[in-house]
Amino acid sequence: MKFLIIEDDQAIIENVTLILQMGWPTIEIIPARLASRGLQLIEIKKPDLVILDLGLPDMSGFDTLKQIRLFSRIPVLILTVRGDEKDVVQGLALGADDYIVKPFRQMELLARVKALLRRTSVPEEDIGIRVGHLRFGRSITELLSDGHRVQLTVTEGKIIHHLMQKAGQVVTYKSLAETLWGEEYPGARQSLKVYVNHLRKKLELIGGQQAIIQNEAGIGYILVTDSPSLH
Repeated sequence: MKFLIIEDDQAIIENVTLILQMGWPTIEIIPARLASRGLQLIEIKKPDLVILDLGLPDMSGFDTLKQIRLFSRIPVLILTVRGDEKDVVQGLALGADDYIVKPFRQMELLARVKALLRRTSVPEEDIGIRVGHLRFGRSITELLSDGHRVQLTVTEGKIIHHLMQKAGQVVTYKSLAETLWGEEYPGARQSLKVYVNHLRKKLELIGGQQAIIQNEAGIGYILVTDSPSLH
C-alpha cells in the first residue's frame, strides 16, 4: 500500500505518517512538499491514495486537484486548515473524495482513509437502480436523467445511491454516515450537510424539480421524486 502526502509542513507529514502506520504497519509513505513534485509522483509511483493540503508554496491545492483530475481518478482526501463551507464545496466540485479540516482527530482520519479505500476498491454497487428519472451510467460516479448527466465524486455517488435505495423514506444521518465511513463520528452530520448541499446543486442541473433531497429536521434526509421508483 502506498500513500502520497502533498504537504509542505514536515510536522504534519510525520504526524499523518504515524497515524497511517497504525492502520497499515508496512505502508509506504511518499511525501511531496511541492504540488509539482506531487503531480510527478502520482504518475511515477502510482499511489493508492493522495492526501492533499490546500496551502502549498508553488500551486494552490485546488489547482493541484484540477491537474490530478485531468489524468487520474485516484482517491484524493483534502487535509487542510480551511474549514469554510465554500472551500469544502469547491474541493468536492473539483473532484475530491473526502475533506478533513485540521486539527483533526487521529482515529477519525484513520477511519475515513480506510472507508475511502474500501469504497474505491470494492465492486460497484447495483447501479441498475432507477428512481423516477434518475439512474446511473457506467459507474456510481455518473448520474443520468432524461439524457442529461453529471459527474459525481465517489462520496456523492454513495449518498445518492443510498437515498435512491430508500426513495420516499427517511434515511437517518447515522445510516448515511455508516454507509460512507463505517461509523457516525463527531462532525459527521456537518460533513453530510456539505455533501448533500453540493449534490442538490448537481441534481438541479439534470433533474430540475424531478428529484429533491429534503431535510427531515434532526433525523436525516429523504429523496422525493415526481414519479414512482423503478428497480
